[in-house]
Amino acid sequence: MTSATPPSTDAGRVADPIAGQSVPRLTAEQLRGAIERIRENVRQVITGKDEQIELALVVLLAEGHLLVEDVPGVGKTVLAKTLAASMSATVNRIQFTPDLLPSDVTGVAVFDQADRRFEFQPGPVFANVLIGDEINRASPKTQSALLECMEERQVSIDGDTHRLPDPFTVFATQNPSEMEGTYALPEAQRDRFLARMSMGYPDRDAELGMVDAREGGDPLTRVRPVVTAETVRAMINACSEVYVAPPIKSYVVDLARATRDHADVRVGVSPRATLHLIRAARASAAISGRDYVVPSDVAALVAPVFAHRLMLNTRGARGGIGTGEAARVIEQVQQRVVAPTGV
Repeated sequence: MTSATPPSTDAGRVADPIAGQSVPRLTAEQLRGAIERIRENVRQVITGKDEQIELALVVLLAEGHLLVEDVPGVGKTVLAKTLAASMSATVNRIQFTPDLLPSDVTGVAVFDQADRRFEFQPGPVFANVLIGDEINRASPKTQSALLECMEERQVSIDGDTHRLPDPFTVFATQNPSEMEGTYALPEAQRDRFLARMSMGYPDRDAELGMVDAREGGDPLTRVRPVVTAETVRAMINACSEVYVAPPIKSYVVDLARATRDHADVRVGVSPRATLHLIRAARASAAISGRDYVVPSDVAALVAPVFAHRLMLNTRGARGGIGTGEAARVIEQVQQRVVAPTGV
């Protein structure tokens, strides 16, 4: 890769400051091969949704979290499960409901009568991949249990800090806010998701192919891991080394600032969103087989990374964010900010 790399520990491995151990150093060919294996694995189950699969891969390799919003039954959870099944890693799933408690997510300290002390019992969040199904059906108090987990990769219980496994990513699904029994995600929660996307209904051919594929049983049960958790960490490290030229960094910052100055926006995107967009662009470039970011990498990801974070002056029914309005604002912002050339 073009930028500086972590110090070598032994042949073919590099020190990883987050994992606290050495991980394989992937060549460009090995990185492309691992990406293609995951992509093809997911395509066995999810058909006609290459754009959504690509964004899910971007989020995974950018070490972020993905929010998938759409009506029930269009494959939100199946996409998350298939991506998780493609990795030889720990995977847990939480079905979010109104009666779910924060301790049901993070874990709880239980008093051990024999040893006369409290012992921490980890919750389902202690996994490499956490699938949060219908996250907006839980109360805001329970949703907030994920804030520290998603940002700091740790859980604090009774004054003790417990590190989460590495790598750690959350794939959460939510139903549209207009549906009954849902709570709008707090702004701080939305800001921790690197990207949001919708699955959408499949086209006719893809839906017909899905019907045929399931005549022989659920294809998800036939998915086997094609990468290990250690390989995923190495892939994340490789993507973080992709070069971002100063003009492209300025382009990202200008896009973020333009959302804050837009007349229809009450609160624009945060500096965290700026960093997320750069990380996502690096991952997108790596997926495309490049070790440098080009303006089109950024442009393609502005809406998925920025739109769900905007707080608009006009709000939709039940206080929800108007998805269409947010998309319109992002489109106007991209028209106003000129992309750099010659990089």
